[in-house]
Amino acid sequence: MERKKIEIMDTTLRDGEQTSGVSFSTSEKLTITQLLLDELRVDRAEIASARVSDGEFQAVKTIMTWAAQHGHAEKIEVLSFVDNGISVDWMVSAGVKVQNLLTKGSLNHLTHQLKKTPEQHFSEISHVIGLAAAKGISTNVYLEDWSNGMRNSPEYVFQFLDFLSQQPVKRILLPDTLGILTPAETYQYISELKQRYPVQRFDFHAHNDYDLGTANVLEAVKAGIDGLHLTVNGMGERAGNAPMASAVAVINDFVPAVEVQIRESSIYQVSKLVETFSGVRIPANKPIVGDNVFTQTAGIHADGDNKNNLYFNDLLPERFGRKRKYALGKTSGKANIEKNLQELGLKLNEEDLRKVTKRVIELGDKKETVTKEDLPYIISDVLDSSLYEEKVSVESYVLTNAMGLRPSATIAVRIEGEKFEENAQGDGQFDAFMNALTRVYDKKSRSLPKLIDYAVRIAPGSNSDALCETVITWETTQKTFITRGLDSDQTVSAIKATQKMLNII
Repeated sequence: MERKKIEIMDTTLRDGEQTSGVSFSTSEKLTITQLLLDELRVDRAEIASARVSDGEFQAVKTIMTWAAQHGHAEKIEVLSFVDNGISVDWMVSAGVKVQNLLTKGSLNHLTHQLKKTPEQHFSEISHVIGLAAAKGISTNVYLEDWSNGMRNSPEYVFQFLDFLSQQPVKRILLPDTLGILTPAETYQYISELKQRYPVQRFDFHAHNDYDLGTANVLEAVKAGIDGLHLTVNGMGERAGNAPMASAVAVINDFVPAVEVQIRESSIYQVSKLVETFSGVRIPANKPIVGDNVFTQTAGIHADGDNKNNLYFNDLLPERFGRKRKYALGKTSGKANIEKNLQELGLKLNEEDLRKVTKRVIELGDKKETVTKEDLPYIISDVLDSSLYEEKVSVESYVLTNAMGLRPSATIAVRIEGEKFEENAQGDGQFDAFMNALTRVYDKKSRSLPKLIDYAVRIAPGSNSDALCETVITWETTQKTFITRGLDSDQTVSAIKATQKMLNII
């Protein structure tokens, strides 16, 4: 049996940009649009609201120029308004081909915000649809506050849909504007509309105020919806919109009768890019795209994974371009540590593995974060062996930071028995230290990895003498890896993390 195709419309750049504090530049909007259509393969993308600003106009114009050149013009949509054609003129100037016309989907909104009768509203809508058609722009219609309309004024909603059925409208867009629907209501309302208007195409636009966005999407699909509006990382006003990653995974795994053309393996890549551009960090426990969601912490789970993948579900990380990790901490068992040792290419006998496991658990009890890169040090320390020989050590350093002078560092480093001393200035003490270290490695005709991320963590509620953990991400041509240092001085903890890096490379 042929599966029903559900259209996915991404509204990260329109509704998602209404996330508090988020504003994408023109180049960022273009890059995200290109990734959404060419990489993620969404069916349509809503990229802006008409008449917002000159900057928004230039962004839309730039995107439409690219879209026209690549056969995507009909896939780009802009939110427009019932404003006697002002939005239409704006869209014509920007090259837009599809408008998503914002109208009132509840009698409450119509009566108290517009203070108009249904007949007046319908007449004005018909006029705007006609103006758009005359200019070569096709129309989808949003029924704002539709969910409350179905709850409190269904007669008005049906009167409105009877009217729209006679208009040249491609799709009717059903938003749960205030995120108030339960899954049962979502199924009931959409089933009712699909039965009453079997030839009409309906899209569902879920918000996440009660954390029911994905559940409501699932029920909408079961009820026969034709399209869904989603955002990358669930971005959007208040609690955001239904998230792309979760919705796509749920549909693919639980509704075999339908299909979406989203490329799952690109979800994580696009998610991380939107995180970078928006500045809105993805929660570590966010399904599919969060840092921790493919990390097994409990040792019994790692053991089960070794024994026929007992703790795997269908959300395999490889589907989304990711890998499973095994956390090291106080709940670690031997199996967790074995998994990490495998990745490092190391193998221990049973007795040594037991000793290392005991030390990792001790460190976890102290609330310390243990990384895979720490394991060789722990092994060397616990077993007093040369399994991980420390070939590089920072023997001494002097860091200066005086008002009116550039920070400087003088360092002494021993590399495989040979001692080097260097001095350098920098934009800060650690920068000066790294500049001096670079000079040392230039003498050895070796290059250092690129520092791509630097994070400092201090326990909440700590005092000024608290232990400070510095976590640095390094990148070489072969790999990306993390080292950490712990000290009461931030710069010293960074130097400790750097010494670990020097030994790893």
